[in-house]
Amino acid sequence: MGIHSPSSRSFIRLENVLIIGNGGRENSLAWAIQKNELVKKVYLMPGNAGSERINKCERIKIDIDNKNELIQKLHSFKIDLVVIGPEIPLASGLADFLREKDFKVFGPNKDGAKLEFSKSWAKEFMQDANIPTANFWKVNSLEEAKKIINASPFPLVVKADGLASGKGVFIPNSKNECFKAAELIFNGKFGKSGDVVVLEEKIQGPEVSVFALCDGKRYTLLPTAQDHKRLNEKDKGPNTGGMGAYSPAPLLTKDYLDRIIVEIIEPTINELNKRNIDYRGVIYFGLMITESGPKVIEYNCRFGDPECQTIMPLMDQNFVFLLEKCSMGTLTGDEKINNSDKVSGCVIATSKGYPHEYKVGFQINIGNIDSNDCQIFDSGTSLSENGKLLTDGGRVLSIVCQDKDFDMVFEKAYKNLKKIHFEGIYFRNDIGHQVRKNFSKKN
Repeated sequence: MGIHSPSSRSFIRLENVLIIGNGGRENSLAWAIQKNELVKKVYLMPGNAGSERINKCERIKIDIDNKNELIQKLHSFKIDLVVIGPEIPLASGLADFLREKDFKVFGPNKDGAKLEFSKSWAKEFMQDANIPTANFWKVNSLEEAKKIINASPFPLVVKADGLASGKGVFIPNSKNECFKAAELIFNGKFGKSGDVVVLEEKIQGPEVSVFALCDGKRYTLLPTAQDHKRLNEKDKGPNTGGMGAYSPAPLLTKDYLDRIIVEIIEPTINELNKRNIDYRGVIYFGLMITESGPKVIEYNCRFGDPECQTIMPLMDQNFVFLLEKCSMGTLTGDEKINNSDKVSGCVIATSKGYPHEYKVGFQINIGNIDSNDCQIFDSGTSLSENGKLLTDGGRVLSIVCQDKDFDMVFEKAYKNLKKIHFEGIYFRNDIGHQVRKNFSKKN
């Protein structure tokens, strides 16, 4: 059974959608949602300088902490569906509050968001549900961490327990680097997020991303993706929030995806139900394909970035109905996503110095780009007083293209990148190297 056509759903009001967040993820969600003919307006709170370049979209300013103003504004804008993009408002319980006020919300309550905002809780959750993941140790002090690191025959992965914008994971190559990473976290690098540290056995294999839209009981899967976390080419350098991605991931054949469903996705949703967690949103499964099979590296309680920018152009206009059905708990579980038969790729242009210290406020010049199956989603931008586009973040722009194969996708993406200029622009030239046939021949 496919997604209902707009005509068969015309009795349901879905005219005004609010998206909370200010990055490339939120702009790509807005871009996908506005394609639906029932949607009249997409509001982004706060959005960024690229939000209003998207059809039907408008930025609004509301103090998210002023709950009375928030509810008043949502009523005045006649919001039919709220989509919460980032993890921080989810972790702080915004979805709980809005549901209590009878709004339809896509995004889990605080108890479900714990899958992301506490790595130790998530690891214990997986342990209880017998979900394959790396062995781990939860530690509360540097002394405790040092004992475990010393006792391990191999260097361990070191993670801040709480939210750290994708920068709280360290993959050391020596015990000394393990000590330094643990010390950095316990010394306050990530504030309260580092009060607890998770040490993990280092496992090997390619990483893939799987996304399940969940209504609390049932789920449907989006196209798979692979992203590139490391800053530099050949997957070297520090971890970032993501330097690029492609979708779908050819590595995940139907047989392998079926195994992931049985061993990971369904046990996750069953365990949430067992704990009486009514999870209505997307569950991001960050997986590693090891010699012994797929293992969970991490959960996210929101769409990945830049995977979201990569996947959204593959969605048809009925995508917003899936979000609405999740919010209402009305998925049937057999929805078919009428996604494009093309493949998609994304390259991130960053500020010099990212993911560490960087400067903002540089003018961005975008030349005559190829707009045929290509999108530019602003990730970290603002406007000057005279309307000039400026850099305003570590990750600045998401350059996304679609075509019949990955070589053509990335040829277009890098061709467009050559026409984009700002001081200190940096991007990797090898995004999608695993699936670019021409790239492997040249290198």
